[in-house]
Amino acid sequence: MATIAPAPVSLTPSAAARVAAIAERQGKPAILRLAVDGGGCSGFQYKFELADTVADDDVVAETGAVRLVVDSISLDLVRGCAVDYVGSLGGAAFRVENPNAASGCGCGSSFSV
Repeated sequence: MATIAPAPVSLTPSAAARVAAIAERQGKPAILRLAVDGGGCSGFQYKFELADTVADDDVVAETGAVRLVVDSISLDLVRGCAVDYVGSLGGAAFRVENPNAASGCGCGSSFSV
């Protein structure tokens, strides 16, 4: 009997609801792409964008009808992470809870391993 392994990344219900709202407003599919680029104040930075399609090498996590996709290169840096959407007095933003990050910047948009 085959077993289904959990996705190596996840999207919280709060983040999924926000992605769905943005995608509907923009007339796009509800696919959030998380990528990691070099840069930022800590060495690596998270990059978010709505995607039109899922690439062949993407890892996909689904929460309801919303998909979070991560390319195979970025996956090594974010494996085990959860993407959340949080609001505070300072504003609202997507936040990555990354167990691989050794440190991060104050705004949460960059990290080091």
